[in-house]
Amino acid sequence: MSRVADLKVKIFADGADYEGIVKMSKNPAIKGFTTNPTLMRKAGVSDYEAFARKVLAAIPDRPVSFEVFADDFASMGEQARTIAAWGPNVNVKIPVTNTKAQSASELIRALSSEGVALNVTAIFTLDQVRTVVDALHPGTVAIVSVFAGRIADTGVDPIPHMRACKQITASRPKAELLWASTRELLNIFHAEQSGCDIVTVPNEFLSKLDLVGKDLAEYSRETVQSFYRDAAAAAYQIKTTRFAAE
Repeated sequence: MSRVADLKVKIFADGADYEGIVKMSKNPAIKGFTTNPTLMRKAGVSDYEAFARKVLAAIPDRPVSFEVFADDFASMGEQARTIAAWGPNVNVKIPVTNTKAQSASELIRALSSEGVALNVTAIFTLDQVRTVVDALHPGTVAIVSVFAGRIADTGVDPIPHMRACKQITASRPKAELLWASTRELLNIFHAEQSGCDIVTVPNEFLSKLDLVGKDLAEYSRETVQSFYRDAAAAAYQIKTTRFAAE
């Protein structure tokens, strides 16, 4: 397995815990940050804009994605332009559809043509990727976020799917393909194998980066040690019976 330093895919930290974001910003392996309303709500964020501006003040040098949360496209557009003005390193997350499954392609086309750096999110199908890529302006940077982890949750191997997505996004050199909804550290290497440009990873998995390349025999011994220590600490006992040899 390749070392983290050898990876071509860029690792973005995914979360909404401010202290965790700041901690990860000190890791040179982390090339950007993403969040969404669900993560922010779980983290107890009450003031969306205040939180976003606080994060941007702490991270002025790497891309950070913030998502609109309106459901009609006119309001989405207003929110997107406002969010984009918060900082030069902002990517505005636009869902590929609204809750009625209506395509956001025309809004994506309008914003991208205005030079707004987008992160089009919640993409699952190849048809959605084609629609998004067609709507993106060739001269504007963008991120195309395909939810590979959730695709895997349905029993579909996401690696060939993401390779097909990469072929589609190739027509927009300034558009980067992102492996979203990571389920385990190994997905970073799956994203690399798929040719993805970016993979988003929650902090709980990023904390395991030091394990990459670890000797498995040594890891086995350490695991046995942990079982032994915990059993001893709990003072577990089993009343055993000696059996006579036959």
